[in-house]
Amino acid sequence: MTSSPDVFIHESAYVDAPSDIGEGTKIWHFCHIMSGAKIGQRCILGQNVFVANGVSVGNNVKIQNNVSLYTGVELEDDVFCGPSCVFTNVTNPRSEVLRRDEYRRTLIRRGATIGANATIVCGVTVGRYAFIAAGALVRSDVPDYALMAGVPAQRKGWMSRHGHRLQKRDADGFLVCPQSGWRYEEQDGVLLCRDWNEDQPMTQVS
Repeated sequence: MTSSPDVFIHESAYVDAPSDIGEGTKIWHFCHIMSGAKIGQRCILGQNVFVANGVSVGNNVKIQNNVSLYTGVELEDDVFCGPSCVFTNVTNPRSEVLRRDEYRRTLIRRGATIGANATIVCGVTVGRYAFIAAGALVRSDVPDYALMAGVPAQRKGWMSRHGHRLQKRDADGFLVCPQSGWRYEEQDGVLLCRDWNEDQPMTQVS
């Protein structure tokens, strides 16, 4: 295991070598990190989290209790995974058929939120700052900032980077976040933030 001195690993957790864990990360009760996993800085892994070999977790990621990240899953920076949300890595599993060479990539992009008990079917990309409601079933790609709910999940609206549903428009027609006042513009089914660079992390912004 490669980690800095300020990594916290609870005594009940198992971290297999070699794995890479960034500074400031906390790994709590009954977690299992397999060899070959990479976890970034300042992450929090709640109770009973499993991270398979080859999984990549970015910086400042929060993974709540009872979440399993299987090979093929990639979480970018600032992702939030709610309790007991589910990821898969094979579309047509059979106990009698080995499909280890068929694992599909699932990408959760920066700042996205996966709600409690939501299921993300493998092979999809969840866009930046998208918000997947609790219990939703995602089986296709999700646009940036999209609010997705239902089984199967459908877009119900847009969410701001601060986690608020965008409903109010200003005099110029921009959607406005009620917390930050940042403006968002919808163009051909794509939402863009007009007051913050799309590629700039929001960490430490009020």
